[in-house]
Amino acid sequence: MEKFKVGILGATGMVGQRFATLLAEHPWFEVACLAASPRSSGLTYEEAVGDRWKLEEPMPEKLKKMVVKDVSKVEDVVQGLDFVFSAVDMKKEEIKAIEEAYAKAEVPVVSNNSAHRWTEDVPMVVPEINPEHYQLIEKQRKRLGTKRGFIAVKPNCSIQSYAPALAAWAEYEPYECVISTYQAISGAGKNFETWPEMVGNIIPYIGGEEEKSEKEPLRVLGTYTEDGIKLKEGLVLSAQCIRVPVLNGHTATVSIRFRKKVTKEELIAALRNYKGLPQEKNLPSAPKQFIQYLEEDNRPSVLTDVNFEKGMGISIGRLREDNLFDFKFVGLSHNTLRGAAGGGVLSAETLVELGYIQKR
Repeated sequence: MEKFKVGILGATGMVGQRFATLLAEHPWFEVACLAASPRSSGLTYEEAVGDRWKLEEPMPEKLKKMVVKDVSKVEDVVQGLDFVFSAVDMKKEEIKAIEEAYAKAEVPVVSNNSAHRWTEDVPMVVPEINPEHYQLIEKQRKRLGTKRGFIAVKPNCSIQSYAPALAAWAEYEPYECVISTYQAISGAGKNFETWPEMVGNIIPYIGGEEEKSEKEPLRVLGTYTEDGIKLKEGLVLSAQCIRVPVLNGHTATVSIRFRKKVTKEELIAALRNYKGLPQEKNLPSAPKQFIQYLEEDNRPSVLTDVNFEKGMGISIGRLREDNLFDFKFVGLSHNTLRGAAGGGVLSAETLVELGYIQKR
């Protein structure tokens, strides 16, 4: 198949860099444009990033000499592109405006940003859980007056460690969850060189994360209707989000109550058997096993499990009965792969599979 020509908006930041590495050898997508702030415009990607390359993997050779464009010059950026990935770092209202401008230029936008997650006709999707929410795109296109253009977003990185378990256990009707997340510094776009204060340190607050961790699962687990997404009813989440001295990997500890009687064995089987459209269609970035359950008491651990299924799988362990709730467990996901750029690439593959993104 002829590859889709794609652009990366916000290509110089950490998530943009991750998009660049994931897309360099992608079987369906070819990076044809890199865009960033005006200060990077006109420089090669190598020059624009300079000493701010934050990943362990090297910058892809084929992108080093590509000249970076000014993300605000929409008509210039979209020339010849089939769609764009958005990882821009701006104020929320500026992100909303720039992403709508690209959509109105008839270029689909697959966004890693939070700005449009609660825009009523913008789908917020984990491809294994709620791909049917992409049906909102037709409604959105009517509002925007577009034939091709739209915005689709992925949810916050913090919820990836536990929302898949809630989806897998839907038949047992979870209704109360208390969650603590332990979030890696790459989630703030940093590493230990750029954030030395995090060495040996814990910060008990991450701006906006607790609200996202409590509310976004209700939309992802909600129901598509012709009027929009009906939020999941009868499920209450309470979250605390803590920054910990780990480079990659968000861990969550969760205590949970169910309306229906269920055994530990049934819950583990539901996790291991859970799969979605990406697995059924064998999409390029899809993990073969979406959720793994680990029997060992010392897992999931960041060192052993964060890269499960190339960072696209979810690891669950330590499921046991709880004195106050019914059960408790520990979850782990890779925050810049499944939780950010990798999830964005899988979303784009899903949108291609479903026919929402097509070649120009």
